[in-house]
Amino acid sequence: MLTLSQISRFYGDTVALDGVDFVVPEDTYMSLLGASGSGKTTLLRLIAGFEEPNHGEISINSKRIDGQAPHLRDIGFVFQNFALFPHLSVAENVAFGLRYRAENPLSNNSEILDRTQEALKLVGLDGFGHRGVGAISGGQRQRVALARTLVCEPRIVLLDEPLGALDANLRARMCDELRAIRERLGVSFLHVTGSETEALTMGDEVAVLANGRITQSDAPDTLFSQPRTAEAARHMNAWNTFDGGLCGDALSNQEIAVRFDQMEVCAPGTAPQDHLSLKAQYLTGEFNGPTALSFFRASDGSLLQIIDHLSQPRLPDLIEGQDYDLHFSSNALRQFHGAA
Repeated sequence: MLTLSQISRFYGDTVALDGVDFVVPEDTYMSLLGASGSGKTTLLRLIAGFEEPNHGEISINSKRIDGQAPHLRDIGFVFQNFALFPHLSVAENVAFGLRYRAENPLSNNSEILDRTQEALKLVGLDGFGHRGVGAISGGQRQRVALARTLVCEPRIVLLDEPLGALDANLRARMCDELRAIRERLGVSFLHVTGSETEALTMGDEVAVLANGRITQSDAPDTLFSQPRTAEAARHMNAWNTFDGGLCGDALSNQEIAVRFDQMEVCAPGTAPQDHLSLKAQYLTGEFNGPTALSFFRASDGSLLQIIDHLSQPRLPDLIEGQDYDLHFSSNALRQFHGAA
């Protein structure tokens, strides 16, 4: 089990991480979701030992690893750009760590060959060892980078936005493959991403990093349907978050959240009496195949979105520039005390 306790990292006056408490359980695929600049990569670099925290402790199975050199931590790192050696073959890239690692390097060529072939087979590249890394696809290079990490049998694998360089179809396939590989190995993966879809798809558990802290860590369905903070709700890209005062004095000084698919639209003054409502101006719509998004601007400038599933349309015909009442049941409401 990987445990981070009160981890902080500063760069001059800039606070990248601020007292982070975070646990990656054994035999788990953990997703870490955060916006660009949230400190995701910094967190990985601290765990791997490429940087050290200003404060706090990092441990694996209750043994501290902060302060240790990276090669002593028994942690694998798959970089976003894969960081393969272009002059080496696929097999030579995978075998590199076995031959040249600082601790217990292997010199038996037969053992190195066997372990390299086993790692390539694990990631679906059996028979690709002789090829140059410039002669294979982006998805195959990603697998080579993963095989190079896995061949050294690390206790935990860190993946820094590993699917970011792949096209959409390949990302979907690699999601399935990464989960299957992790399950076969029985080690923990910590997968960092800025995509909420990727995080929810991949993770047995998903943690949200915002403002230098872990704002929530939960099972994917719980995080999506029951965000405990406004920051967690915003990271799901499925919730409108806004000042509750827009709906009346009873919700003033609270930030509230309502899911895109749980808001309705009607003419001003016609919202059901048992619903909460606010006035907003219709801006424009966006067609996305089976769904459509409608965008509204509230009186305080907040941008609100409503999703309509075209197989069961529920929104009226909307006119750009016209005001409407957006309304919703109180059961659809998430409340966060103290507006952000």
